Formats: sequence, structure tokens, C-alpha cells
Amino acid sequence: MTNLYNDLGDFFLVLKTRNETLFYFGLLNLIFAAGLFLVSRFLELEYLGTHALYKPIKFALSTTAYTWAMAWFCYYLNSNFHLNAFNWGVISLLGFEVFYIALQAFRKLPSHYNTSTPFYSAMFTLMALAASIVTLWTAYIGILFFIQEFKDLPRNYLWGIRLGIFIFVIFSFEGFLMGSRMSHTVGASDGTPGVPFLNWSKNFGDLRIVHFFGMHALQVIPFLSFYILKTVGSVLALSFVYLCLAVLILTFSLMGRSLV
Repeated sequence: MTNLYNDLGDFFLVLKTRNETLFYFGLLNLIFAAGLFLVSRFLELEYLGTHALYKPIKFALSTTAYTWAMAWFCYYLNSNFHLNAFNWGVISLLGFEVFYIALQAFRKLPSHYNTSTPFYSAMFTLMALAASIVTLWTAYIGILFFIQEFKDLPRNYLWGIRLGIFIFVIFSFEGFLMGSRMSHTVGASDGTPGVPFLNWSKNFGDLRIVHFFGMHALQVIPFLSFYILKTVGSVLALSFVYLCLAVLILTFSLMGRSLV
């Protein structure tokens, strides 16, 4: 555990060295989320039973987690990978999403599932397109981790990165299930009572839960594979269990059963 604490203490310095561009973009999103949370303490903006600013806060935090994870992983790729294009692609696409979601939140209007006007419908489509491009780009990076050589990486850690990306991609595209339903709640309309901040439904199925759980395999599995799981077999076992849990969560949600 001493090594863990030491590594975490040096994390920001090392991350900045590895990818300064994405380091600052992730930091900007973290500061933005903190600022929105502070504003939410003084500004009443209720929408669908919760504070409207909680949604852009969650998206900004998620963007920070994704950006820093990918900045860390892409450092291992060889020089054939176009890192600068990936950096600015992520900044443009995810920056657009976070900005638009925050703008609509301040207006107490939905950003997702909003087809009330041609403009809002087009923006919803553009957000889906932005998320798809980032996910496909991430999938391509995952393929690179299978076909390139990484002689200096421990095999268990390498498999943790591979499988973390693999599960992330699957459940990132799970977002299209919500988009096709034009709702994230199963068994009722959106806006039913939910848990604080996350607002996951207390009484019905909620497809956001598996979206969150599955996508954050990108951070959880590599982290555990580096610090705790010391064999490839244990990493494969953890990833299988993680994937099975995600499928179980999805199944329960589609049945309209609350998990919280």
C-alpha cells in the first residue's frame, strides 16, 4: 500500500509529463465540475426532480476520468499512433458535449432525448455522433494494445488495459439503447425519485447504472490489475466477473427493477 500512496501522490506530475494536453483538459473539466457544484448550492434550478446542474457535473467528472485514463494508456503506444490528433479530437468532441449539456441545464431544458425542435434534434444527433467517434477511437486504441508489442509492461497490467478498454467500449455503446428508447428509466417516465446526486431511480429500472458501471471498467480493471492482481489469470477472472455483473445490472434494469 505504501507504493500505492506514493504513486498516487506523483500521479498528476507523471500524467502531465505523459500527456500535457489531456492533463489540462481533464483538469479543466474537474474545475468546471467543482464550479458548477458551487453554483448549484446558491442557484435553484430543479429539473425532473433533481438539480439541473448535477447532469453537467457528472458529465464533466466522467470526462476527466476518461481523459486522464486515456492520456495514461496512450503513453505506452508506439510513435505510429497519431497522439496529437487523438488529443484534439477528444477535446473538441467531449468539450462540445459538456458545454452543450451545461448550457441546456442552465436553461432548464433537456440536452438528451430532446427532439422538440429541428435544432434540438440536430444537437442530440451531434452529441450521439461525438460520443460514437470517441468510443470508436478508443476501440481502435484497444486493438493497438493487442497488436503492438509492450515488452516493458507486466502482462497482467497489459491485459487489464486491454479488457478495461473492451468493456468500456461495449457499455459506452449501451447509450444507444437509451437513445432508442428516448428515456433512461424503464417502467416509468424519467423524473421518478432517485438517489441523491446520481439520481438513479429508486423504484424502477435505470439504464444509466450499467452505463456508469460498464464504462468505468476503463479505470477500475487496469488499476486493480496493476496494484492487486498479479497474474494474467486473475485479471481475466476479474474482467469476466465484472462483465457478468454489468450484464446482470442491464438485465435487471430492462426488467424495470430498481437496483438502488
